[in-house]
Amino acid sequence: MKTAVVLAAGRGSRMGALTAATPKPLLPVGGRSLLEHIVRGLAGAGVERVIVVIGYLGEQIEAMMGDGARFGVRIGWCRQERAEGTARALLLAEPQVGSAPFVLAWGDILVSAPFYRQFVQAFELAPCDAQLAVNEIDDPWRGAAVYVGAEWRVTGIEEKPPRRTATTHWNNAGIMILTAPIFDYARRLTPSPRGEYELPEAVAQMIRDGLVVRAVPIRGFWSDVGTPADLERARRQFA
Repeated sequence: MKTAVVLAAGRGSRMGALTAATPKPLLPVGGRSLLEHIVRGLAGAGVERVIVVIGYLGEQIEAMMGDGARFGVRIGWCRQERAEGTARALLLAEPQVGSAPFVLAWGDILVSAPFYRQFVQAFELAPCDAQLAVNEIDDPWRGAAVYVGAEWRVTGIEEKPPRRTATTHWNNAGIMILTAPIFDYARRLTPSPRGEYELPEAVAQMIRDGLVVRAVPIRGFWSDVGTPADLERARRQFA
């Protein structure tokens, strides 16, 4: 797996004042920014080139990360001028992706570094049209609920299902391996009620069309660093 795309354009409004002057991917955890943890993990999995999609305060992110040489990768940059969702952010990166498959990661997802290599190795052992990292949750509303069937085949994805619905026990953990069809599916999306084009819905349509999507569970540390409490938990983990 030579290429990865990191979606680092979101503002992270739940973080409040913490991200007013610092872009969320640059928040420090254990002496490194969230984004540095991600890029170093990808490098450890054999990724050579990382395309980072930036938006709010993106100039700070680009200045801090540079060309990626000190992390062992080459970084390319794309800018999302308007917050139109993760699918639109991926399409901005498409010209730089070149060939598929590639790893995709949300820019505010923090996992234990060895997971990236485990994730890539799982795909190499059992290639499919898309592979999702999933984690166990108590509240299926926190992210896209992922329905997992036999042999870890994903049977459906539901973005923010109604509260008090039965849990699927898994949600989208924000790390994927995607193949070439994802770009066509992303282009076909209609906007959500919030006016955004969300990547999990493109993957959900792939599943409905019979493409093979598999899940890989995260057994170690995971956080989307979506609240100040999440950030403190991450800092304790990586202290």
